[in-house]
Amino acid sequence: MNITEVKIKLNDSKDDKLLAFCSITLDDEFVVRDIKIIDGANGPFVAMPSRKLMDRCSRCMCKNVMQAKFCNECGQRLNEGRAPQDEQGRVRLHADIAHPINARCREAMEARILAGYREELEKSKQEGYVPRSLYDPDDVDMDQARPRRGLAVRTRAPGRDRDPARRRFGNGIPP
Repeated sequence: MNITEVKIKLNDSKDDKLLAFCSITLDDEFVVRDIKIIDGANGPFVAMPSRKLMDRCSRCMCKNVMQAKFCNECGQRLNEGRAPQDEQGRVRLHADIAHPINARCREAMEARILAGYREELEKSKQEGYVPRSLYDPDDVDMDQARPRRGLAVRTRAPGRDRDPARRRFGNGIPP
């Protein structure tokens, strides 16, 4: 496996543990996005893309994030302590979407990503620095792409409104 491209987007907030977002390209064929570079106790580390773990409500079977105290659908109180724990007894709230299988791969990826982060950090100190965009025109924001229920707009031919007051809307408002 060869990391052929590393893109770093520095975080603007200086008061945040999140230092940057990153995307990598593997062998010019596969992209991994939403990698985070986080300021840890022992310096920056790489966090792979993850999703929040969820479980189902016992009453309505709706999915809820582990941190939820009440069901999003029916409002039933959810059991405390239902989140799974790792070997050290820490609560697991997230699961990696993509991750290295072994330590050698993780170390190689982390070294390459952190080197890219340091390079971008140096570039950011130069005059005229323009932050890199991780935007990809192929990405689709599903919240914007999905039509919302109940928000459909009906249009009528001009002058065909049933309510005469609607035709006067805006009358008397100074320009």
